[in-house]
Amino acid sequence: MDKKQKEISNITSIKNNIFAMKLAWGISRSNVAHRLALSILEYFEWVFYSTIFMRYIINAFERKMSFQSILVFILLCGATFALVGLYRSYVNNVCFPLNDTRTYEGLSLKLYNKARNVELGCFEDSEFYNRYTMAIDGAGDRITSVVTNVWGILTGSVATVAVFFSMYDIDRVAVLFVVFPIIGNFVFGGIMNKLSLKRYKEGIPNERVFQYVNRVMYLAEYAKEMRLSNVYRLIREKYDEAIKRTVAIAGKYAPKIIPVEVLKVVFTFSVIFEGVLLYGAYKAMVVKSISLAELAVLSSTMVSATWILIGLFNNIMETIKNGMFVNNLRTFMEYKEAIPEDWDGSTPDREISSIEFRNVSFSYKDGKYAVKNLSFTIPGNSVVAMVGHNGAGKSTIIKLLFRLYDPTEGEILLNGRNIKEYNLREYRRLFAAAFQDYRVLALSVKDNVLMGRNIENEDEAVAEALKKAGVYEKVQTLENGINTILTREFDEAGAVLSGGQYQKIVVSRAFVQNTPVKVFDEPSSALDPIAEYELYKSIMKESRDKTMIFISHRLSSVRNAHKVFMFEKGELVEQGTHQELMKLKGPYADMYTKQAMNYLAVKNIEEGVVL
Repeated sequence: MDKKQKEISNITSIKNNIFAMKLAWGISRSNVAHRLALSILEYFEWVFYSTIFMRYIINAFERKMSFQSILVFILLCGATFALVGLYRSYVNNVCFPLNDTRTYEGLSLKLYNKARNVELGCFEDSEFYNRYTMAIDGAGDRITSVVTNVWGILTGSVATVAVFFSMYDIDRVAVLFVVFPIIGNFVFGGIMNKLSLKRYKEGIPNERVFQYVNRVMYLAEYAKEMRLSNVYRLIREKYDEAIKRTVAIAGKYAPKIIPVEVLKVVFTFSVIFEGVLLYGAYKAMVVKSISLAELAVLSSTMVSATWILIGLFNNIMETIKNGMFVNNLRTFMEYKEAIPEDWDGSTPDREISSIEFRNVSFSYKDGKYAVKNLSFTIPGNSVVAMVGHNGAGKSTIIKLLFRLYDPTEGEILLNGRNIKEYNLREYRRLFAAAFQDYRVLALSVKDNVLMGRNIENEDEAVAEALKKAGVYEKVQTLENGINTILTREFDEAGAVLSGGQYQKIVVSRAFVQNTPVKVFDEPSSALDPIAEYELYKSIMKESRDKTMIFISHRLSSVRNAHKVFMFEKGELVEQGTHQELMKLKGPYADMYTKQAMNYLAVKNIEEGVVL
């Protein structure tokens, strides 16, 4: 481990634990307080039994105190420990289950809100995604563990001083045996924790494979391919490879961890237990400098001291280890978003006069330009089409328009102002979209259309949107109409529709919103030509007094657009009306003609289905 990593595991680890304690206190103060109280009582029991209880009983025997006095003392101690046990049972079985649930809930909400607030690029960055995976991996348990261990260190330190003073009072040399568990826990325990963390980090990519394979094997959307192809073999190979890498990682670290763990056990337990007993026996039986009663107290105190030390050092090492893991959580939670969802600014005018891309270029993390030096204007209340082959940059343009990304170079203007000047949430409320890479949720048809938005007369609005998309009649045949649950993820009675029907429901998400700009990204990719014709007829009707942008591979659907933008390899190569571009006999005309020939014939396409 280099110097930088050492700083992360020590200095930064302390800061990470402070961060975790503040986080836990902010989520559930009751949980933090009860864990402190329980830690105090647990160490109190150890110290009281070894330094007070045993010494009192032995001294009572030596002084020949009355049985009644001894009985009263024992009963009082028993009653005290019974109350402690009752409290322990209460917090373990009532408080902690409830408070831990609140902690997990509160932490999960913070993580989910943060995940929702970071820009889209974070989830397309494997390094960031790995950090996010490690952040949420057992985050609730980690936070709870931090609280327990930090309190354990504070209360354990006080208890250690108490038992050491008791041992020192009997024999000063006996205290020196504490050096061995310090070596066992701090030296060898520290090495073990660092090795465990490195092993965990190396295994994260494999864990992601396991999670992916699990999803593929139980999600319904993959069931068909599993049964009608040999893809299971490929998935199984990927799983087996991850297993082999996991086994290899375990084999790599086992020879390093095993001897270190053996040395830790020897120094932590064997030396102090056997060493103190032999030393005490020598002092009592050979040198005769302590009495047998003092030997009994010393032995009892030694046992308590050993377990207190073990608990203390375990708490310290666990706190350091937790600090390493919490570093991922803290890094994620303190990440400064490039495009935070709560970006503030001016409220944009809902009347759109123009959308302009001015010398816009954008590259993903690989450094390759997805779009390059784009300059074009979309007039308000117009219908424009963006066309081109796969990889031409059309979807990237939409992501830039929605501020899911910001341009690497250039600027995007809405009504003459850079879109960065607008409040992000208010800006995005100008748009309604239906994406080609859509996802249908395990919710009702109605919820899948509204997507959590509050709209007046919801049922009527949803029904109208479904009619425009051409799927209302199908939804009406379902048992509960628009309240029917889609998919069978959580409901065995859920409706399973065709790909085209799902796509129409997704398109309804754009129809149901009263926004000045609507974007349809390949809205007919799963539809037959007749359904496509009906859908585009609805889109054109929807375009009245609105700005409409749609992306399509099927050029027969863009003929009535006010303007067509043709893209190739991230660059704008042509723009104009369908008729203007056909006259140019350039890339657009070539693509259109080839598609026309594939459908029927050019003549039939020219005279056939148009909007």
